[in-house]
Amino acid sequence: MARRSKYIPSGHKVRVGKSSAGLGLYAVEEIPKGICFIEYFGRVIKGQEEYTSRSKYLFEVHSRKTIDGRQRDNIARYINHSCRPNAEPETHKGRVYIFSRRKILPGEEITYDYGKEYWEEHIGKEKCRCPKCVLKRGTKN
Repeated sequence: MARRSKYIPSGHKVRVGKSSAGLGLYAVEEIPKGICFIEYFGRVIKGQEEYTSRSKYLFEVHSRKTIDGRQRDNIARYINHSCRPNAEPETHKGRVYIFSRRKILPGEEITYDYGKEYWEEHIGKEKCRCPKCVLKRGTKN
């Protein structure tokens, strides 16, 4: 029997819905820990376009390949940032897959850490709006 690749999305149901950051991606059913459940995809951009694009959905695969995931059928684009994420991206053979870091419950928003570089380039000096940071700021007087 052939072994299934760990890079084939599981097909677990997810939905786009309102979030504290605009729109977000939510689990419809429980997603077990450690599985690939969705792929981040889009048009490949190269060279200067990487620096001139105004898209906020750029995902750098490596130094010579960046994916612009702005197309609406790429629902992985709705995954928001969190400083305490429940998912993480992993690149494999020039593609980007999203894996669950822990069990994700039905109704829970799916998040991953966008990283310092993205934050500095696209968010700037705005304060993080992820639940962990909002709660942390709310406890300081």
